[in-house]
Amino acid sequence: MVNTGDMEPNITFRAIAEADFDLLHDWLSRPHVTEWWEPAPTLDEVRLDYLPRLAPQHMLPLDAPAGVVQYLACEDDVPFADIQAYRVMAHQAEGWWLDETDPSALGVDQFIGLPERLGQGCGTRLLRAFLTFLYADTRATVVQTDPAPENLRAIACFRKAGFKDVGVVETLDGPALLMRAGRNDP
Repeated sequence: MVNTGDMEPNITFRAIAEADFDLLHDWLSRPHVTEWWEPAPTLDEVRLDYLPRLAPQHMLPLDAPAGVVQYLACEDDVPFADIQAYRVMAHQAEGWWLDETDPSALGVDQFIGLPERLGQGCGTRLLRAFLTFLYADTRATVVQTDPAPENLRAIACFRKAGFKDVGVVETLDGPALLMRAGRNDP
């Protein structure tokens, strides 16, 4: 596990393993997740989707052959969230982020798997800790995310964590609010 240091000493990030697929399937089937990540996948679909995202524990997202590294976020060693970091430009062939020209730009997607952790500031702590973790790689220049414009809880969480609104963009999944947190942002 990778600890994020003094800022959030009890949040750690562990690269997912095949043994985590049942847990991820459970989380991805919960109503508070399917509201934004629908539909709930089968266990086989989870395996198919997550298998290419397996990476060695200490591999950084900018070095990942598949362009993405998937982590479990743990608080006091208990998994509570799924979070991924991806090289933005690695997904342009799929039609994503065609305007991006910075090879060191990263994107993040995440969800809190445990419903009892919602509304406690857990998401903001998670994102702040993950930004610290990602920016430990001095090559990373900016981190972006793209919540649905209707997902007001996620947008508020990203803003509290330091992300700034860029604007509503059209993605392959429909409209999204592009938000960014630069390495040197105040």
